Amino acid sequence: MRVDFLGATTRLTPDAERSLGSLAATMAESDGRLQLKAYAGGTGEPLGSARRLSLSRALAVRSFLIEQGIRSTRIDVRALGRAEDSGPPERVDIVLLTQ
Repeated sequence: MRVDFLGATTRLTPDAERSLGSLAATMAESDGRLQLKAYAGGTGEPLGSARRLSLSRALAVRSFLIEQGIRSTRIDVRALGRAEDSGPPERVDIVLLTQ
């Protein structure tokens, strides 16, 4: 699953909130863990700024999931700064980790 962000913001869009709400409902029925891989900034952004923005985005997603009833111990956060792949740079990728 991917949560996209608009520009240099950390605010979740209504679509993102709906998707995360569905994910939280699914997670309530399992005991899996989530890994949040957050990215930010294009090639012109300083690496430190991109990493800070990506961390803020990951924490916004994490906070929303916690508010939906997912225990914080089930969510791992990775602030990776600039994206090195072909995906959009302003995003958080969510990976379900099975035990």
